[in-house]
Amino acid sequence: MSESPPIESNRTTLQLQDDEKSVNVMAYTHSSIHWGTVIVKNPIRVSTWLRTNLAPDLITIYNASSLNTAIPGAKPIQSRELYLFTNQIIAFHMIPPQEDPPDYDPTEPNRYMDPISILVGTFRIDGHIRLSLISNVEKYLDRTREEFTSIYDAKIYNIANINSGVMKVPYLIVRQDTVVYTKRMNK
Repeated sequence: MSESPPIESNRTTLQLQDDEKSVNVMAYTHSSIHWGTVIVKNPIRVSTWLRTNLAPDLITIYNASSLNTAIPGAKPIQSRELYLFTNQIIAFHMIPPQEDPPDYDPTEPNRYMDPISILVGTFRIDGHIRLSLISNVEKYLDRTREEFTSIYDAKIYNIANINSGVMKVPYLIVRQDTVVYTKRMNK
């Protein structure tokens, strides 16, 4: 019995079809971060992708880098293709300068941006959650059953490595039941 040679994916060269686009993303799991390029159909808003019915069970990240954040001083590992099950993702965003337009109407009445901090593994995310004027963070988290929560105007810090700097992103999503939320003062 002869073995067939491995089939090479033409995706490793990031050849796009006419109806596709490539977007740089970062995905956080409990003990690691992964970043690289995903390929999606043109109409998909990548920033909200995992909140939709179009969310895949498995994301392929091309030209990926992975960093184990549980190991101090760990170095990134490079991969041509990385396969990440979406149920492992606890935070997800596009890598600046790429961004989607806002997913809400900023002139919508009776809404406000409440400052919040979120703990995701070794990362602290300072941002805002968009709420109804008659709500607060505790009520929102107690009543909503969405899998992912939107966080706006975020600053992401690695609290285990203070020299890593700050990443600013206009929008990210966090898996609601796997992160820790903390109320912070208005800034």
